[in-house]
Amino acid sequence: MEVFLKWFFAFMSEMLQGYMEIFTGLWSGIKRIFNIPNYIAIFKAHSPEFGAGEWILSITAIVLVAAIYVLLVFLIVLAIRKYIRFRHSIVSNEDLLEEIAALQRQVMKMAKEKDEIMAMKVAQMGLPAGTQLALGGEVPQLEGDVVGENVPAAAVGTIEDGVVQTNDYRFSKLIEVDTFYKTYEPPEYDNNIDLAGFCERYRNFACSRMHLYYEPKTIWLFLAGMASTKLIILQGISGTGKTSLPYSFGKFLGVDTTIASVQPSWRDRTELFGYFNEFTKNFNETEVLKRIYASSYNNDINFILLDEMNIARVEYYFAEMLSILEMPNADEWALDIVPNAWSTDPIHLDHGKIKIPQNIWYIGTANNDDSTFAISDKVYDRAQPINLDSKGVPFEAPDTPPMHMGYDHLDALFQEAFEKYPISQENLKKISQLDLWVIEKLRVAFGNRILKQMNLFVPVYVACGGDELDGIDYVLATKIFRKFESLNLAMLREELRELCVYMQKSFGKGKMQESIAYLERLQKLF
Repeated sequence: MEVFLKWFFAFMSEMLQGYMEIFTGLWSGIKRIFNIPNYIAIFKAHSPEFGAGEWILSITAIVLVAAIYVLLVFLIVLAIRKYIRFRHSIVSNEDLLEEIAALQRQVMKMAKEKDEIMAMKVAQMGLPAGTQLALGGEVPQLEGDVVGENVPAAAVGTIEDGVVQTNDYRFSKLIEVDTFYKTYEPPEYDNNIDLAGFCERYRNFACSRMHLYYEPKTIWLFLAGMASTKLIILQGISGTGKTSLPYSFGKFLGVDTTIASVQPSWRDRTELFGYFNEFTKNFNETEVLKRIYASSYNNDINFILLDEMNIARVEYYFAEMLSILEMPNADEWALDIVPNAWSTDPIHLDHGKIKIPQNIWYIGTANNDDSTFAISDKVYDRAQPINLDSKGVPFEAPDTPPMHMGYDHLDALFQEAFEKYPISQENLKKISQLDLWVIEKLRVAFGNRILKQMNLFVPVYVACGGDELDGIDYVLATKIFRKFESLNLAMLREELRELCVYMQKSFGKGKMQESIAYLERLQKLF
């Protein structure tokens, strides 16, 4: 044993001495590499014999060596930082995995609790074991009308002809509308006025009673837009009366405009029309839904104002209504509100659907700045934009009281204008030729929808007091040439100049000023 210990000691001593020589040699080498005084002494010993060239080369060599060492230190520091970040990300990922696992355990626990609660409800209702209660509006088909004293009446009941028989109400606001119109007496409508007189009377009312000043053309455009579509977009700079125009129109007609202030968080239709609360079994109704429902009872001209409509994406929260308004048959204009029907639902709610009446218009105001979204072509094509780019100039007007006009009379005035002031064949031919020119040069087509709207817009614009070419000009500028903004206009400046010349030759010099001014503005911007 003593011999083994002597051998083991000698063996380990030899090995450890080798390690010591490695560390001492490494340390000695590092000390020698960074022995600056020794470098200075060597330089002083040889520098007296340097010539001019040797001085330059020696200084260059010293700078290069120093730069190499600095680069090495930088790379080492960078590698250490990357390693630290890598370790930190690994730790963060581990923490996230632990949080996910904890959330999964909570979900499983909540699911178990939900099953226990549902089992208790089933036991209270006296149903067989294993029966599932629906979380939605579905009602189990039971024999009898009430099972158990602790069960809400809306949760059970018979289904007759697809209608759930219940004593609960889920539409409080719409039921109020039904109650109000049971004793409603319509006002006396002034149906002896034409479109031109209507525009003039509203303008005087806005001036004398509300101190709002609008140019006659603005009112003509608004009425013509109402004739061509149910969605009107008022756009322009702040302070030009975009919100005041539909608001004052409601006051003038004796029916206040319903104002819905659009919020940036609006992502779907529930913000506009409401939603069914599965927990309370009540429908959270909005003022917009209430106004739509109430419009089916009256013959008034109703307005819903979507204030700051593009502060959220219009095609998100208004998509379903855009599709409905596009249907050719107005009898099919219906909005699905709830998936089933209750016996206590409002009178005009047909199997969970509410019909969209014809006597209601949707007016949107839009600002174009960094806080808003661009309105898509899908929305613009279905709407009539009206530009309000200047403040109204005060003028004197006689005191004019509000009036009542029935929707039937307004619609009859529109129909009369369509028959009396259709677009002339000569101008229709020029529009067709312009369409071919634009398709050939710029690859943009008018589209049947826009031509249909033009044929409705222009006659009413003329009946209000405007000129036919001015109406055509406005539709072209706001509905057709607006599409040019999506093109590469920097490469199409010459085509835009040719288009301006073509329009002056086709429609006459001094005409189509709105379109030509817009095209010239596009040339300057791009």
